[in-house]
Parts: sequence; structure tokens; C-alpha cells
Amino acid sequence: MSEKNREGKRTARERLAEEREKQKAAEKRRRALIVGASVLGALGLAAVIGVVAANAGKDDADTAGPVVAPSGANGEDSLAIPVGDAGAKSTLSVWEDFRCPACKSFEDAYRATIHELTEAGKLKVEYHLATLIDGNMGGSGSRKAANAAACAQNEGKFPAYHDVLYQNQPPETDDAFADESRLLDLAKKVDGLDTAAFRTCVEDGTHNSWVAKSNEAFQKGGFSGTPSVFLNGTNIYADQSMTPAKLKQMVEARAAG
Repeated sequence: MSEKNREGKRTARERLAEEREKQKAAEKRRRALIVGASVLGALGLAAVIGVVAANAGKDDADTAGPVVAPSGANGEDSLAIPVGDAGAKSTLSVWEDFRCPACKSFEDAYRATIHELTEAGKLKVEYHLATLIDGNMGGSGSRKAANAAACAQNEGKFPAYHDVLYQNQPPETDDAFADESRLLDLAKKVDGLDTAAFRTCVEDGTHNSWVAKSNEAFQKGGFSGTPSVFLNGTNIYADQSMTPAKLKQMVEARAAG
């Protein structure tokens, strides 16, 4: 292995490690906010409850409709969006949040390898969409981006739009994906996606309740955070030695066997 390749792999691992630390820090901030809210509650409980109830009511209204799964969704409760050959011997299960910086780092590092393996029929991917950052940082960008991605799945454009969202991810504290016009503008980067059906689906929040149900499954799944990535049931994101080359080797070995 060349020194350049070793350095590249080391840098990718360091990037993922840094994002894990950022996510831990975000969780600490969330807990601190919860503690702060408890203190405020002792001083002005009625006011705090009023604000929380107002915000919660709005979110509940946005996700109170029927659960409409996107076209082709499968798995338990039809909460997974599949990519790749259903007959592939290896399955990569990915739990992601479009506002999550660590998810972007994972995608940036592994995108080319995952595409290569799915296109070769050696790997199928099941994407599960979560809204962790909305809960941690506030806002609705995670949910609206996930709904838009589900709308793209209806048009047969999920993989390309999924990649565009991560390639254009705003800073974690910037809830830019809450702006539906931003999501529609990004759809123009995907050939054939900017359709009337897609725009209506995004603007109406057609899959909001499905996204909420997917996030509930994430919360109940005992995952440590996003991304959570499993190859044939084994958590590979927790494997500090994992690289795109190692993932490719594992998938190709199983395909050959």
C-alpha cells in the first residue's frame, strides 16, 4: 500500500472520529438544554409549558396525517428505502439524518464504494431516515429533507437526490432544509426529478407521518446515534479499522462465496 493510500485511509478515519465526537458534544448540549428547561420550569412552569405545547402542537399537526410509505419501501412497517439488487448477498442497513454532519462524513467517504457495489449487484442498501438533529437542535429540516427524499423515491430518483442532499448539507445549526424552496431547488440538480408530482409531494408533506414513524423505530432501536451502519447485521460504523476498501473486500468475499 502506498504512503498516499495509507494517509487517505487515516484521514477518512480521523474525519469519522471527529464527527462522532461532534455528535457526542451535540448530545451533551441537548442534555444541558433539558436541564436548563427543568430549572426554568421551577421559576416559570406555566410559561415554559405554553411554549413547548405550542411548538409540539405544530409538529404534531405536521405528522398527524396517514402514514404513506414511499413507492417500493420495504422491511418492517415498510420503513426502509431499498437501493440495489434485491438478490445481492450482502445488505447494508443505514440509519441516517440529512442534517447530521457525521452522516455526511460517512457518505462522503463511502459513497463511491457503495455505488460501485450496488451497481455491480453485490450489495443492497436499506436506508432508514431519522430526525435526530431536529430533536437535538430544534427545527424541522431533518423531517422535511426526509420527506423530500421519500418523494424522490416515488420518482425513482432516491439515490441521486439522497447524494445531492448530503453534498449540499448546511451546517448543523442552520435549519436550511426546513425551507421547502431549498429542497425543490436541489431537486433541479437531479435529472427528471423536478416534476409537478414531486413538488406537490414536498409541499404537502405527503410522507411526514411515515418519517415520524421511521424516527420512532430509530428511537426504539437502541442505536447510539446517526449514522448507524450495519453490514449483514454487524455494526461496521463502530469498527475503527473500517475503510471503504475493507467494506468492498468484505462484500466481494461474500458475493464470491
